[in-house]
Amino acid sequence: MEHTFTSSIKAILDSKFGSDADEIFKNSNLIQYINFKTRSANKGSKARSSFANLYAIYVLIEDYLDNGFDHKGTYSDYEGAIYNKLFSRQRQLPFGGSLQNHALNNRMNSEF
Repeated sequence: MEHTFTSSIKAILDSKFGSDADEIFKNSNLIQYINFKTRSANKGSKARSSFANLYAIYVLIEDYLDNGFDHKGTYSDYEGAIYNKLFSRQRQLPFGGSLQNHALNNRMNSEF
């Protein structure tokens, strides 16, 4: 699926991964999901898109990186993030103040 925001996603991948960017875009289920969820990102406030799942992805990845799992390789031993910490963090993000708990609870799991 290609839409207006897809070029932004691909530009980020190009800057980080160079010649591997197209392959990563094609084969990453997470990036495909992000691409799908951002299809209305440039359509204005009347588009009624829900970006709550993107906030959930952001805080989960942030927790992963903050704990150094991208270097340690011990993620399988992790007892898990503290829900209240993730929820508070996503509400601190720009435009996240009114987010509810649905995306962190189950909605993203059922969609992804």
